[in-house]
Amino acid sequence: MLSQEQLAELIGVEPRHMSRIEVGQSYPSLDRLEKIAQTLNVPLKDFFDFLHLKEAEDRLDDIREMSKSLSEEHQKIVFRFLRVLMEL
Repeated sequence: MLSQEQLAELIGVEPRHMSRIEVGQSYPSLDRLEKIAQTLNVPLKDFFDFLHLKEAEDRLDDIREMSKSLSEEHQKIVFRFLRVLMEL
């Protein structure tokens, strides 16, 4: 896991600028976004995935559908994970 300062150094920006990007006070260029994605080893498209902002019922439907395709062992892991989240 990278700190904000480490990420800033790896993509060639000042830590203050990285902080402004993180909180939405500054917007990176597409080139900079590409560099961030490469550094974090995530697909660039993931920065534009807003599926988590769906309505609550739609999210629950998606969770139900996704869980159906999991193996029994993975379902158990997800169940335990959700139980822990409920305790927070």
